[in-house]
This record gives sequence, structure tokens and C-alpha cells, in this order.
Amino acid sequence: MYVYYFSRLNVILVPVVWTISLVYSKGFIFHLWIQKCFTVAILVQSWGIISLTIAYIWQLYTLWILVQLHEAIPGKRYNRYVELAEAAFGNRLGAWLSIFPTAYLSAGTATALILVGGETMKLFFEIVCGPLCTSNPLTTVEWYLVFTFLCIVLSQLPNLNSIAGLSLVGAITAIFYSTMVWLLSVSQQRPPNISYDPIALPSFTSSVFSAFNALGIIAFAFRGHNLVLEIQSTMPSTFKHPAHVPMWKGAKVAYFFIAMCLFPVAIGGFWAYGNQMPPSGILNALFGFHQHDISRGLLATTFLLVVFSCLSSFQIYSMPVFDNFEASYTHRTNRPCSVWVRSGFRVVYAFINFFIGVALPFLSSLAGLLGGLTLPVTFAYPCFMWVLLKKPAKYSFNWYFNWSLGWLGVAFSVAFTVGGIWSIVDNGLKLKFFKPS
Repeated sequence: MYVYYFSRLNVILVPVVWTISLVYSKGFIFHLWIQKCFTVAILVQSWGIISLTIAYIWQLYTLWILVQLHEAIPGKRYNRYVELAEAAFGNRLGAWLSIFPTAYLSAGTATALILVGGETMKLFFEIVCGPLCTSNPLTTVEWYLVFTFLCIVLSQLPNLNSIAGLSLVGAITAIFYSTMVWLLSVSQQRPPNISYDPIALPSFTSSVFSAFNALGIIAFAFRGHNLVLEIQSTMPSTFKHPAHVPMWKGAKVAYFFIAMCLFPVAIGGFWAYGNQMPPSGILNALFGFHQHDISRGLLATTFLLVVFSCLSSFQIYSMPVFDNFEASYTHRTNRPCSVWVRSGFRVVYAFINFFIGVALPFLSSLAGLLGGLTLPVTFAYPCFMWVLLKKPAKYSFNWYFNWSLGWLGVAFSVAFTVGGIWSIVDNGLKLKFFKPS
């Protein structure tokens, strides 16, 4: 049964590590945000760690809420985030609040995983092939296509139960590769001319909006709560042995490993590369700065583990989309979804994500904005759901705490969205359609 808990670990860890790489590529968490707001170098790491810690604890609390609300009404299980939102806010408002952000978090992350997986496969080939390779290398788009085909093959597994073993493999590989990335980074000599000095901005307003944009990227890193209920629904539950008890135990184990991977990657990556982090992220920094210092076998293993983990994560994030399609098809046609229809939809879905990734290779520049837009799913809505469904005593600490935390999350969502828009306008968005690097 604990294999399902590794699904949660894999769901959270892979996008977190990927987004931390994006954060480094823009220098936001530490170099762009903290250093713009504070001039004392020691505050850089301190405030960066504080921000990550607060976000980590906050989303762990809202995860506990979702686990408990899965069976908020005895005898009824809310197996999807949208179902729980509709129960708490009403059918129309709940659907309006949850469908767009959860659809983005599933389909959008699947697109991002194709980009990360394809680029990592390209780096893996360059490492294995070496300088003596005479074959014509594939282009970046072609590597995206190869990764997409692998995703299509694995996506033929019918449901979350069937991908439990695959999820376990993805979780284990995520732990290993994230650990290897930061260990290899800090064990090597740092790049020349590395700097941690503050970056001066022209005004206090610019500093504030930069901070909001950075926090939006941190919020984006902790997405994944929309899949918790789907994972918990795969576990048996009775009145005597409710599913939320073992689910929460497993979640705590998973989040222990997440912390053991997340914080060293954040701290070690900043220490190792500082302002020298390339636009493509920490994996490319490791390859670009240390490909001649680290053995090819070790580097190749690290990148291969990333590919395995991305393949597994694609299935986990996409499965709710597959389930929703099959449920809609069955409802409209009043007949079960055949194997051919199911397979055809999954092929089309994968190629749509591939097309989006190729057409919009600048998606990483929108991380702060998208983090602000989708923040309520993780940090705000669960608090409101707890008050509306559990109905704690009015004006009690529980009542005040959850209402305050929920509205604080909404306020942060607005602020981070504004910060993301400001960052795009201030820095300019390079719209290189159909031109992936």
C-alpha cells in the first residue's frame, strides 16, 4: 500500500526540482529577489530559506486538510479536487474556481515535463556519445518527440492503480537525481567570476514587484495538491479503517524526503553557481561547467534518472485528465470507453502537449505569473473548504485561523500575479514561437 505514498513524493518532488531549476535560471529565489531587497549578503540565504520553509509548512498544512476532507461526509468520498470544491463552494462557483487552475496544473505540467525530459535526453546523448561520436545528432524538437513517444507508450496504463509501480520508480529516481545534482555541484570548483552581490534596482516599487514575482515562482514550485484526492481514492477505506489515516502517515514520510531534496538543491545550487546559472537551469549548469570534471558515467546516470522520473511524473499528472475524458465520454454516449477510444485520446493529448511545448518554448518566463494564478489551489481553497465543510465553532481559533490563512492566500495570489505581470512588462518577454533552444 505504501507504493501510493511514493506517488505523492514523485508528484511533488519532480516539479519542485524542475521549478527550482527555473528559479535559478532567472536568479529569482535568492539572487534576484532577496538580493534586490536587501544589501547584506548574509540575508540572502537566510531569507531565501525562510521563504521556502514557510511555503513548505503552509502547503503541508493544506495537504493535511485535503486528506481529512476526502471523507468529510461519512460514507462519501471526494475523489477529485473539483468534486470537493463543488461540495464546499457550490456546483457553479466550485467548478469555476477549480477547473481552470487544476486543468493547467495537470496539462501544463505535462507539457513542461516533455520539455525537461526531451532536453535531458539530449544532454544524456551528448554525454554518452562523447567527442568521438560521428552520428548526426537529433535536434531539440526531435528529442521532444522521442520523449513524447515514450510518454504515449506508458500512458496506455489504464488508471492510477496500474501506475503504482511506475510511480515508485519515479520517486526513487527523483530522490537519487536531486541528491546527485546538488552533491556534484557543491563538490566541484565554483565557476570563475561568480558573484552573490546584490543587484541594484531603480526604485523601491521595482524591488517590491520583483519580490512578488519571486514568491510566485516559489508558490508555483509547490503545485500538485490537485492530485492528492485522486491518489487517496486508490486506497481502500472503511468506517473502521478510514483511508486518511495511512494516507497522512505516508504523506509525512514522502514530505520528509522532499525536504531532504528540496532544501539542499536550493542552498547548494545557489552556493555553487550564484549569478552564473545559465538560463536553462541547474542541470545545464552542471553539464556546462563540469562536464570535463565529472566522469561521463556519473553525469550520464544523473541525467538518465531525470528522464525516468519525468516519464513517471507525466503519467501521474496526466491521469486525472484521462479519467475526466473517459467519464465525460461515458456520460455523453452512455457506454463504456473502449480501449481504442482511450488510447486515441491519450495519443492526441500527448501530441497536444508536445505542440504547445514546441510552439511556446518561453513558458518558463511565465512561472511567476502562473504561480500567482494557481496559488489558491494549494494555499487558499483548502482553508475555505475546511471552514465550509467541517464548520468549526464561529469565532473560534480554528475558524479565525483558516479564514485568515485562506484570505491571505488570495491576497498573495493577487500580489504575485501583479508581480509576474510587472516582471514580464519590465524585462520583456521574448516570444520565440516554434524556436526551442
